[in-house]
Amino acid sequence: MAKRKPNAAFLKPVQPDDALAAVVGSKPLPRTDLTKKLWDYIKKNGLQDKKVRTQINADDKLKPVFNGKKSVSMFEMTKLVSGHLK
Repeated sequence: MAKRKPNAAFLKPVQPDDALAAVVGSKPLPRTDLTKKLWDYIKKNGLQDKKVRTQINADDKLKPVFNGKKSVSMFEMTKLVSGHLK
């Protein structure tokens, strides 16, 4: 069986806008690393909802990324983050 090649689109560096850069840094980075950094930030700051594990609670830095929402689902977060890439 042929080994799956990683999707090149995921490895292409993306540029976070200012709102997202406040969380993951301002350097262009592959989407995979961006997601990892975002999750590191969420875990470090205890932003994953204690009861509903799929909900992410925004702090002051994440609120602009979440378009002002206090809480979003993991799936919605992915969509919102895409809107903050240049």
